[in-house]
Amino acid sequence: MILSTETTHMVLLALLFAMLLIQAWYWLGYYRRAVCARPAEATVQTYLPPLSVVICARNEAENLERFLPEVLKQDYPSFEVVVVNDCSEDNTFDVLGTLMKQYPHLKVSMIQKDPGFTHTKKLAMLIGIKAAKNELLVFTDADCKPASPFWLREVATAEAREKTDIVLGYGAYMPEPGLLNDYIRYETMFTAMQYFGMAMAGVPYMGVGRNLAYRRSFFFEKGGFGPHNHIMSGDDDLFVNRNATPDNCSLMLSHDSFTLSVACQTTSEWIKQKRRHLTAAAWYKPADKFKLFLEPFSRVSWYGLLIAMLIMTASWPVVLFLALTRLVMRTLILRKAVATFNERQLWFISLFFDILAPFLTAILYLTTRKKGKGKETWK
Repeated sequence: MILSTETTHMVLLALLFAMLLIQAWYWLGYYRRAVCARPAEATVQTYLPPLSVVICARNEAENLERFLPEVLKQDYPSFEVVVVNDCSEDNTFDVLGTLMKQYPHLKVSMIQKDPGFTHTKKLAMLIGIKAAKNELLVFTDADCKPASPFWLREVATAEAREKTDIVLGYGAYMPEPGLLNDYIRYETMFTAMQYFGMAMAGVPYMGVGRNLAYRRSFFFEKGGFGPHNHIMSGDDDLFVNRNATPDNCSLMLSHDSFTLSVACQTTSEWIKQKRRHLTAAAWYKPADKFKLFLEPFSRVSWYGLLIAMLIMTASWPVVLFLALTRLVMRTLILRKAVATFNERQLWFISLFFDILAPFLTAILYLTTRKKGKGKETWK
């Protein structure tokens, strides 16, 4: 059966409208929540609990020398920093030794290299968690620094709200010249819009290890890294995905609560990192995987249908109205997002990346599946 041209136009127009509704569901139902949320007002806490910062490092001597003092000098009454030196072959040992003389609250655990045994980052994380003496654990990476000296106060304040088990924070990347850096920062911001917005809607699904906290007893009560222990990545998002509920998560959205990391410097480095993250996402709960698939699918479909309708010059006043509606919606929300996540330099280019991102992710996802799991290590 061959459809008439008019019928084809109506079917395509209906599909275009359906894709717009799906996009509106995400942008207004999830992303708007994150970017329009007001950071909790700073309060003077009478009690700031002692906490432990856990950092895993493999061949990170330069980053530790550069960023670790920013963590050690936090304005917080009682805390320790536990660094796990995981099989490093550079001068990480010497750098940590020097810093330990300056900062008595720095503790170091070692994993010696064994040619016959490879492990994921989760082993280093577990060693750091066991070495920590405090109940509240805060996690970041060796190539990260807090955005302010009050980062740990923000974590403790968030955890104190209703005594939540998990605290989700934003791990930004430092701005540097180049289109790759712009894209990495845009994608990081967009991901934050997703996981903050979904958490606010009662469906938390992930967090980032560059800025994450949870209680030590909660970690062991939930079986640690559990069934995902063999997965190379996922020490952060898979743990949150498996254990987060609408009632046990707290969020940090003030600029003082952010961390800043060094972004990948080359495209190949970024692709490797992206593939590692996509491998972890394959282990999310089915409902979360569906939500994360539907949004980029609807975006790709939207642009494909939009181009087809414009080429056919079919119902173009209606098509242009729908296109303008979506443009205004995402423009207003992205404009607010760059202010919320302190990424104002990305305002204009984010409109272009909105088109590019789902296509790039789809290509990387398909090539990752074709490539297979491989035998890479975490670093």
